[in-house]
Amino acid sequence: MTTAPAQNTAGMTYREAMREALREALRNDGRVFLMGEDVGAYGGAFGVSLGLLEEFGPERVRDTPLSESAFVGAGIGAALGGLRPVVEVMTVNFSLLALDQILNNAATLLHMSGGQFAVPLVIRMTTGAGRQLAAQHSHSLEGWYAHIPGLRVLAPATVEDARYMLAPALADPDPVLIFEHGSLYNASEPLPDRPGATGLDRAAVRRAGTDVALITYGGSLPKCLEAAEQLAAEGVQAQVLDLRTLRPLDDTAIAAAVAATHRAVIVDEAWRSGSLAAEISARITELAFYDLDAPVERVCSAEVPIPYAQQLERAALPQVPDIVAAARKAVG
Repeated sequence: MTTAPAQNTAGMTYREAMREALREALRNDGRVFLMGEDVGAYGGAFGVSLGLLEEFGPERVRDTPLSESAFVGAGIGAALGGLRPVVEVMTVNFSLLALDQILNNAATLLHMSGGQFAVPLVIRMTTGAGRQLAAQHSHSLEGWYAHIPGLRVLAPATVEDARYMLAPALADPDPVLIFEHGSLYNASEPLPDRPGATGLDRAAVRRAGTDVALITYGGSLPKCLEAAEQLAAEGVQAQVLDLRTLRPLDDTAIAAAVAATHRAVIVDEAWRSGSLAAEISARITELAFYDLDAPVERVCSAEVPIPYAQQLERAALPQVPDIVAAARKAVG
């Protein structure tokens, strides 16, 4: 008989959970340090590292110059030298300035060195839209990085995952990218005092259901859970599958969700063309085609630069009514 983890009933926000994960890593391993723009005195662009500079000092919490290529490259060098750097890139669009370092160095050095040089680096960045940050700061590019061999790509969508996925990420010998959706930072929920099965390889069923599978990750998880509630009121029981890890994808969980429900709706805030949703749809066709009773549905962002105006931004992004409509279509 197993006992459920004790709950911190007072709750913790996603932001606080990330901060506590960083604090634990810094406290428990002298090789760990945090670096990035404004992570020190300012406390991070989204307040995640607030107070860590005062607690651990400027050698462990390091503000960097405004050059993503330089400080991601420095993180790669530190990892090669035996340290365990956590590099914060303010928002995912800025990571494009370090794409050469991530793709050509971090992801390839273990292979190109014949297995001699691992790069145990963690890169954190905020992703996603919905906060009126306009076209240059509202990207969902995690699917791009999930295309790259040599990387592990995480998208924690719950407070528990925000709190407990960092430690195994730091223990991984490969570079790990953590995508934190900006809409989740203020989300609050009770937190187990110790983690459940918080690994880096498995998706998680967040809601059971037998009629349709809503397959998603990151900032779209709360929308899918709300959509599932609305569908339940109509007599449609939707399973909600949180992918959690985008590279490698949990093919077993995806196939099991389709086998259990015979219908799939993939919800992905990225653009539809060439998206992670397209990859998942292809894998369902390869792995579970004969379990399908209806075509796979996809709910993605409109193929436009994300608008600034609030009503236009909402219209461009997947919303709960869009997910409900796709599920109704799949169920028929």
